[in-house]
Amino acid sequence: MGSVIVPFLKDDAFLADVDAACTSQPDALHLWWLGQSGYLVIYGQTRILLDPYLSDSLTKKYAATDKPHTRMTERVIAPELLTQITVITSSHNHTDHLDAETLLPIFATNPDAVLVLPEANLTFASERLGWQTDDLRLTEVEIGKTVRLPGVLVTAVPAAHEELLPCYAGFIIELGPWTLYHSGDTIPYEGMEALLALYSPTLALLPINGRLPERRVSGNLWGDEAATLAKASGAKLAIPGHYELFTFNTEPPELFVSTCERIGQPYRVLRAGERVSLIE
Repeated sequence: MGSVIVPFLKDDAFLADVDAACTSQPDALHLWWLGQSGYLVIYGQTRILLDPYLSDSLTKKYAATDKPHTRMTERVIAPELLTQITVITSSHNHTDHLDAETLLPIFATNPDAVLVLPEANLTFASERLGWQTDDLRLTEVEIGKTVRLPGVLVTAVPAAHEELLPCYAGFIIELGPWTLYHSGDTIPYEGMEALLALYSPTLALLPINGRLPERRVSGNLWGDEAATLAKASGAKLAIPGHYELFTFNTEPPELFVSTCERIGQPYRVLRAGERVSLIE
């Protein structure tokens, strides 16, 4: 494996881009890829973090094991430097989607933020974070249900991280005129395309690292599956994720790109720390 990948923007340059985007295009939807399945989304006064992982907790945890989590891409930003965050999501309990070393510093800086998570994960998440299950920062949502938060509607939809279970979710995020689909970790399942087509998302944020038995981790969409799902859902733009973080569990985006181009699905491949902005 070659050198560690340097983000498109990181640290002060990343924060400067956030400020510049919000100042110059206050009516636009702004989204930055933070690496893995993590995204920062800003629309107006609403700032959402989708499944952020901004620590080295997994690298440290598995350093002396036979499954080292060797980081491929440098961290975009220290979590405590993200401000004005209103909503955070955790699609399931795996640490790259529910990381105490990321979430606790974020909440220290953003004490009024709420964490939206599947109802089935409430006890697990509260224990990991050291909170009570009735902590006001925890907002649980049952699969198929919607929660209304300031400036945003969040609907939990099924995800199949190999199996369809209530502890795995994707999220439909409705912000003003925009609808985002963040799939969480999932493989295809029966009825998935028809369900998502009901929402016709503006943006589909999809994993592309696939599934191989030797990785000994639950699987995800392959790149061609992600592109096909985006097309079937009516997504205006598809963005790949869940790759280029750990050397043992990644795939290049070329299959996603070639499939999008073959079937006519608009797409954008972001580097970690890179932004896409949409204007109505």
